[in-house]
Amino acid sequence: MGRMEKQAGTSDSSQVTNSVMSDEGERIPHDDGDLSEMLNELRILLPGSQMLTSFLIVLPFSGGFRHIVHVEKLVFFATFVCSLISFVLFSAPAIQHRLLRPLKNRVRFKHIATCEIVVGSIALSFALILATNLVVSEVFGNTVGIVTSLLMALLIGIGWWLFPRMLKASGEF
Repeated sequence: MGRMEKQAGTSDSSQVTNSVMSDEGERIPHDDGDLSEMLNELRILLPGSQMLTSFLIVLPFSGGFRHIVHVEKLVFFATFVCSLISFVLFSAPAIQHRLLRPLKNRVRFKHIATCEIVVGSIALSFALILATNLVVSEVFGNTVGIVTSLLMALLIGIGWWLFPRMLKASGEF
């Protein structure tokens, strides 16, 4: 049998189910998908982050930006920083993959890239919530802006973070 074909038993720990046995009898981490799958996922996230960042870059140069109050400028700053963080972290795996080729440890690389994607998603979550507040507050006032951004936070919290954890905990995924 090939190096990756022998599945490890499930009697030890949860790490065993996520590993395979080599021909030499040593446990090696199981690779649960290829890098192209991860990079395809980034193709979904990156344009949204790019678009938000682009919008935020041009916003201070519009005529009305000078007239916003200091608190709104702080919200803008926090939104811009979160958006930039997400943009940098979402693009990092593709750039790192290109610079590290050929990869010697694909499993380790994917673990690091996954961490970057998750942290980037957290930053994007905050950027979207803050951007919602910034835009809606400007158009409809602070109260509507706060309520709308709280609803956005709830939607993102459930859809991006809680629901996947519930599905994973159910054991079906």
